Amino acid sequence: MNPFRSLLPLAVLAAASPLSADINYHLARTLAIGGEGAWDYVTVDAGDGLLFLPRASHTQVVEAASGKVIADIPGQKHNHGVALVPAAGRGFISDGEDGSVHIFDLKTYQLLGKVKAADDADGIIYDPSSNKVFVVCGDSACVIPISPDVDPINGHADPSIDLGGKPEFLASDGKGRLYINLEDKDQLAVVDTREMRVVAKWPVAPGGHPVGLAIDRKNGRLFIGCRNPQKLVVMSTAGGKVLGDVAIGAGVDACGFDSGLAFASCRDGTLTVAREDGGAWVDAQTVRTKPGARTLGIDPRSHTIYLPTAAYAPGAAGRPAVMPGSFMVLAVRRAGQP
Repeated sequence: MNPFRSLLPLAVLAAASPLSADINYHLARTLAIGGEGAWDYVTVDAGDGLLFLPRASHTQVVEAASGKVIADIPGQKHNHGVALVPAAGRGFISDGEDGSVHIFDLKTYQLLGKVKAADDADGIIYDPSSNKVFVVCGDSACVIPISPDVDPINGHADPSIDLGGKPEFLASDGKGRLYINLEDKDQLAVVDTREMRVVAKWPVAPGGHPVGLAIDRKNGRLFIGCRNPQKLVVMSTAGGKVLGDVAIGAGVDACGFDSGLAFASCRDGTLTVAREDGGAWVDAQTVRTKPGARTLGIDPRSHTIYLPTAAYAPGAAGRPAVMPGSFMVLAVRRAGQP
C-alpha cells in the first residue's frame, strides 16, 4: 500500500450518524498563513486570541481572528510544540533535533535562552498543579520536568523520569497525575508528579500505537488516538478501565475534548467527533477537513477547533508534496455558534 495514500482526498466518507443532526460541526473558515516549514502541534491562547504554530525552524504567533502573523520566533532546528506559562510570562518550545526546550518572553516574543532536555523532545505541556513544564522525549524514552522560572542561560531541567517506552503526547489531571502515551508499547504510563515517578502502565487495547491524547478532568476520562488499529479509545483515569472505542480515520496525531465531546484529527482529512450516548461512546459526526490536518488545538471560549495543514501537489514517485507558501489553519466550528 502507498504509505502516502492517507493524504489523498477521500472518495467516500463514513455516513453521518443520526446523532450528528444536533452536532453539525463544519469548516467555517480557512486562515491563509503562508511561510515555510513543516508543522506539528498547535497551541491556543484563548485569553489573547492567539495561535502558536511550530514550523520546524521557527514558531509563528498568529491572531486567531484575522490569521495575521504578529511574531515569528526563530532559532529552532526541528520544533514540535509550545507550552505557555502566563504567570511566569514565558513560553516553552520543544526542539527534537536540538534535544532542548527554547524559552521566550510572552510579551515581546524574544528568545530568552534554552535548557537541555533530551533527544527527540516532542510533546510539551504546562501542569499548574505541580508548576512544571513537562516535555516528553521519544528516542530517550523519558519525560523531563522544567521549572517555569528556570535560568534560561545557565539553568537546568529537573532530573528525567524513565518511562520504559517511547512517549508521544501527554495530559495532566491537575491533581498530581500525568498521563503519557507510549507508542511502541501500546500503553499509557501514569506519572505521580509529586514523587516524579511512574506508578502504573495501562494497555490501550483495543487500540494500538497511541499518539493523540486529551483529558476530561471533571469526569476522569482519557481520549487516546490510536493508529493501529485506528481507534479513539476512551479510558477512565480510575485504574485505566477502557470505557469504549470509536473507529477513526488514518494517521491520527492529536485529540481534543470540549463541552462533552471528544475529537480526533487525522492526516486523511477527517475529524472524528465522538460523544457518550446511553453509556456507550459513538461516532457522532465525521467532519471533512483537508488532507494533512492531523493535529488540532481547541479554543475553550469560542469552541473553535484549529487544524494546521497545507496544500499538496503530486511529488516524486507519486508522493504528495507540500506546495510552497500554502500553509493554512482550518477553523472548524459548530453550526449556530457566534
